[in-house]
Amino acid sequence: MVKQSIFGRIAQLAKANINALLDQAEDPQKMLDQMVRDYTNNIAEAESAVAQTIGNLRMLQADYNEDIKNAQDWGNKALAASRKADEYRAAGDAADAEKFDNLAKVAIQRQITAEGEAKAAEPSIASQTEVVDRLKTGLDQMKNKLNQLTAKRNELVARSKTAQAQSQVHDALKSIDIMDPTSEVGRFEEKIRREEAKVLGQQELAASSLDAQFNQLEDLGEQTEIEARLAALKSGGSTAAIGSGSKAPATPAVNEADFDKL
Repeated sequence: MVKQSIFGRIAQLAKANINALLDQAEDPQKMLDQMVRDYTNNIAEAESAVAQTIGNLRMLQADYNEDIKNAQDWGNKALAASRKADEYRAAGDAADAEKFDNLAKVAIQRQITAEGEAKAAEPSIASQTEVVDRLKTGLDQMKNKLNQLTAKRNELVARSKTAQAQSQVHDALKSIDIMDPTSEVGRFEEKIRREEAKVLGQQELAASSLDAQFNQLEDLGEQTEIEARLAALKSGGSTAAIGSGSKAPATPAVNEADFDKL
């Protein structure tokens, strides 16, 4: 039981996988085209069979018409021979009269044979005519079904192509969704933002460095003025008065107790 169950599951799994592969390989348009071709071939075969049946019927009808014509011809010949016999009998020629009466009998016999053959063919002709009518009706129905199948095929193929186009458009739109941070556009935007932030940082660093350079220049100017005033004191001059227009130099940090020693 266990082995049978395992083999059954394996067979079912293999069947499911095969069906899945077939489903993936199926192309609706190709499958529908094949259905149309198969149905067209079936109609062609049916037309050949119907044509053969109609041909047989026409042969039966031709034979029937020939039998009817032969029956009429032999009837006319029997009548002519009978009249000829009557003429000879009226003329007193019994031998020729008997001769033509015998010919009339032969003609009547052949007329009866032809009529019998024609009558025997009537049931077959009626049966074949009914079969041909049914076959023609069936063939017309098959052709109508083929037209419906072709129209349905065209409709389904158009719907399939429309669905494929919509799917492609959807995939294309999804791939360039600017609101999706995981999309290529979002990634490029994040990269550009980082570059912009880097530029801002560089600009800020450059501004800070420039301010520091200006501060150094100011400190250097004050130191230069201090040195100049000290040199003037040593040479007997005096320092510039406060408020004279020159900027007061910055005083270096000193010990205030050193001034008490002066």
